[in-house]
Parts: sequence; C-alpha cells; structure tokens
Amino acid sequence: MPQTIIDLLNNGKLANNKDKFRRGNVISLPAKGRVIFTGDIHGHRRNFERIVAFADLADNPDTHLVLQEIIHGGPEDSQGGCLSYNLLFDVVRYKLDFPDRVHIIMGNHDTAFVSDSSVMKNGREMNRSLLLAMEREFHEAGANIKNAIKNFLFAQPLAVRCENRIWASHSLPGDRLADKFDRAIFDRPLEDSDLVKPGSVYLLTWGRNISQQTLDKMAKLLDADIFILGHQPQPQGWKQAGENLIIIASDHNHGCLLPIDPAKSYTIAELIDAVVPLASIS
Repeated sequence: MPQTIIDLLNNGKLANNKDKFRRGNVISLPAKGRVIFTGDIHGHRRNFERIVAFADLADNPDTHLVLQEIIHGGPEDSQGGCLSYNLLFDVVRYKLDFPDRVHIIMGNHDTAFVSDSSVMKNGREMNRSLLLAMEREFHEAGANIKNAIKNFLFAQPLAVRCENRIWASHSLPGDRLADKFDRAIFDRPLEDSDLVKPGSVYLLTWGRNISQQTLDKMAKLLDADIFILGHQPQPQGWKQAGENLIIIASDHNHGCLLPIDPAKSYTIAELIDAVVPLASIS
C-alpha cells in the first residue's frame, strides 16, 4: 500500500506539470463552459464530496474546478494526529481522473509542509500533527510518503487566470511586503527559497488584510480586475474584502463555492449573488 500511495502522488505531480492549461505556474482558462472556485478545504471531507457533486465533471466536460489547501484539519487519529493526508490522496485521485479540469493551487499550508516550517491552526502545529499520524500509520514508509507529498505540493500551480480578467490565488502579498514581490515566479521554475520568507511564493500565499491600495497595485501588476482568494478564515463562508476582492472558505459547515461563466464579465455584486453555500448541495 505505501508504494501505491507514492506512485499516486508521483503521478499527481506529473499531472500538475502537464496540465494543458498551465502556462508557467499559472492556469490560463478559456472563455468557455464553467469555472468553480473553492476556498480552503483543510481536511473537510463532506465539503469536498459536496464540491465534487456540484461540479459533476463526468457529465460537464467544459467545467473546471479550482481547489486549494487540502491538508491540515478534519479527522484525527486516536492520539490527535491530523489525518488530512487521506483526503489529499483522494483529491490527487480526482485530479488524475480529470487531469486538465481539476486545478489545485498552492496555499500557505502547502508551502509550510514543503519547507518543513511550522504552521499553526487552532493552537496546534499542523505539520507535526500530520507527520506523527503518518508515522503511526505507515511506519518506516512514512518518510518516503512525506517526500512524495512534498513533491506533489511543490508542483502545484500558483494561480488561475480567466479570460474575463478574474484571478484566483490562495492570497496576495500583504501591504508591508508587497514591494518585495516578484511576479517572475509565475513564469519560471520555482526554487525552494521562493517558498520561505521573504520569497515571493511565501508572500503570495501568506498575505492577509490587504488594503485597497495594494489590491489596485496587484490588479495592475497581474493584469486582472477581480480577485478570488482563500486563506483568511471566513465564518460565514465568504466575504467581500475590497472593491475587487472576494474571499471564499470551504472548510466548515458554512463553507461556500463560487461558480462563474468565464466568458462573462462580472461585477463584485454579481459574483456575490453567485456564491453557493455548500450545505445546500446534497
């Protein structure tokens, strides 16, 4: 079984890199069909099942699904270890079933896992919690599975761009460090140093409380009009956090998703009207 999981993750890494819509480290989607944006999932299996049911990719060949931040949260083992790696394995299987229509973008919990740095959630250091659970389940094979997870996460794209000028990424650089952000990360192979502070992938995935001034600067830099982000917790599942920013969360009972027509231009108000509560999906 451990080798099967390692093979799965290695195939997922290849699928990330070979995604036919990938241009550098950005997924550029055509003005056709439907795009579904989700927020952080953090091990919430039931919400992932609802997202899969809503997307119904098998019967909707022009639908694309954007996922993010699968690990860290959800079920625990008998000693409190984080079991979210099991959901990650299922998400990788889903990516392999629809390799050019499931797009998993990199989040800050992913960068922390790849770089072996700490990341806190609900008072726990989540990498330690996850790795201890993996060691208990997989024993000596745990280290090899850990490396395969790292390789898969490192191969994820950083953002999704639609022709209607909507941009989705886990976050954006925060105000204090925005001037240090280098957009070249979208066009070149990533390096380990990009994922740790003050690297630009770190800045992209860890930014919080972004001012309108910075949003306007990023819109010009990234040639986008509207941003759809995750990262910042939203108790009600979504929030308008600027004139051109919506934050989506998908990791709790009030979680949401946001479907759009990539051939249509949207106002923020129209996007808000399109938000779908995950609890409404059977």
